[in-house]
Amino acid sequence: MGRRLVVEADGGSRGNPGVAGYGALVRDATTSALLAERAAPLGKQSNNVAEYQGMIAGLRAAVAIDPGADIAVRMDSKLVIEQMAGRWKIKHADMQRLAAEAQEIVRELRSCGGSISWTWIPRAENKAADKLSNDGMDGKHVDRDVWRESGAAASSAEPVPSSASASSSEPTPATVPGPEDRVASTPAMRLILVRHGVTDFTVQSRLDGRGGADPSLNAAGREQAAAAATAVADIVTGPVAVLTSSLARARETGAAIAAELGVAARQDADWDEQSFGEWDGLTFRQIGERYPGQAARLRVEDDFRAAGGESHVELADRIAQARKRAIAIGGTVVVATHRKPIMTVLQSLLGISTGHAWLINIDPASLTAIDVRADGTATVTWVNDTHHLR
Repeated sequence: MGRRLVVEADGGSRGNPGVAGYGALVRDATTSALLAERAAPLGKQSNNVAEYQGMIAGLRAAVAIDPGADIAVRMDSKLVIEQMAGRWKIKHADMQRLAAEAQEIVRELRSCGGSISWTWIPRAENKAADKLSNDGMDGKHVDRDVWRESGAAASSAEPVPSSASASSSEPTPATVPGPEDRVASTPAMRLILVRHGVTDFTVQSRLDGRGGADPSLNAAGREQAAAAATAVADIVTGPVAVLTSSLARARETGAAIAAELGVAARQDADWDEQSFGEWDGLTFRQIGERYPGQAARLRVEDDFRAAGGESHVELADRIAQARKRAIAIGGTVVVATHRKPIMTVLQSLLGISTGHAWLINIDPASLTAIDVRADGTATVTWVNDTHHLR
């Protein structure tokens, strides 16, 4: 079991719709100690949109503290609580979108062994979140992590520059170019990262790393690989190369792409998935049962490794070298690889912590593009494109 946390959230709109804002806070469920506070203005929105945004901000703050926490969400919005609990239907398009965003966070939480509950409370019991939401409506931004200030959750990683988990030889994070920088900001090459199609392990949410069972794509995965190949071919112009990891599912996905492009795929084993050692083949729930308190460490501690496995630092170092080699090829380079390698590239470019990088959704057979400019800086052009799978 993870840490027990309480999320209190609220949102409001002066006019409904009108000037809107949200507020949220996270407490320790055992001691009631304040761990985090969030508030922000939302422009012109409805009460319900603001309430949903507050709840999402609270969930993200809680997951940053412990990705495998047991979270109790408490709100005075009957609508949000009942809809998120699945007891009321969600009819409004804005609510559907926001509920889907929240459910994605919940899925990540549960995959790490955490749990969530939804409780309605009277407004009088939600005064702290209500005050923060009024701060948001007043145009104030609050982004306070008391747990970082006090060391209350020392096991969670701080957001750190990308140099903490990637080679210094990598291109530096992008900067916003001015008019005088237009020549330097012209893309010199494009890196398209494609996550492999599904295997039976993927469907069963089992860890499947370097040195593990190495399953092949299943029937659905082969269909996804073919769809990804068509999508890549539709957007690629000029010289192109295809690289794959050495693992079967990535090689098979890369082969489909290479065939569609009329080129030969090449293997680079540094694009392999992280090695999970003795955890390979297990789900996060099984890891939580067999190794209590350990599952969350994989997501937030860069030096942590399962027995016989690989740490995030080690993974990031080899991915940095693989990325450097791919960029040196020039033109468009398509890499058929895995979730954590793609996550690691994005983490390096965006300068975020490992715990926050786990919140980036990277679906099977999705496309992520990085444009690298002539001066070596890079831009994340799009992430997790799955339009070809719909």
